[in-house]
Amino acid sequence: MKDVPSIAAIIDGATLEFGSPITFVVGENGSGKSTVVEAIGEQFGLDPRGGRAGITGGNRDLPKSPLGELLTLDLTWAGQSMRRAPREDRQGFFFRAETVIEMNRRFTGVPGYWDADVEQQSHGEGFMHILETMLTRAGLYIFDEPETAFSFTSTLRFLAILTELAERGSQVICATHSPLLTATPGSTIIEMTDDGPTLVDWHDLSLVRHWRRFLAEPNSYLRHL
Repeated sequence: MKDVPSIAAIIDGATLEFGSPITFVVGENGSGKSTVVEAIGEQFGLDPRGGRAGITGGNRDLPKSPLGELLTLDLTWAGQSMRRAPREDRQGFFFRAETVIEMNRRFTGVPGYWDADVEQQSHGEGFMHILETMLTRAGLYIFDEPETAFSFTSTLRFLAILTELAERGSQVICATHSPLLTATPGSTIIEMTDDGPTLVDWHDLSLVRHWRRFLAEPNSYLRHL
């Protein structure tokens, strides 16, 4: 983990503060954003393979990731109460784009989950069916690149869902490459950089700057391929 600058900074004592209801974690591939959201989910009791809080067995039977073993959470009073609450009262969900098929096979038809086999739907429709089913109550919700199956319109629809979750009192933490999602009003953005996790305004994000330049003049990028 020490060879990833942002993760090394966290191990060496850098703190991550999630003071807004919605926080996005961004960065290049290999920058550590998925590692961070996975570790947070593990420490709260979410299944890092994807799933809801308080499932039978939880994540106690699973080995934690290296960062998950080291990380400690300084929770709010509400967060502490929820983590100590009986299993059925813990609200939250970990959604990983790369494990949707596995989640579907584990949970379709299980009480508290979705009832439709999302493998019979389009990729984007399946994602949205899971999310609209699971994101109904205030809790801790962690996402790892949920936008991968979404069209422009579906991404905006998901942005609206995140906003509704925040309005209900949820804490949302999302690793993403999406310039659309990171534009969510009132959200905080943490960029995983060579100098460690850094708070960044949307307009200053590398991904936003690159998309703007590409859309304005694609050949400025394509000529280098």
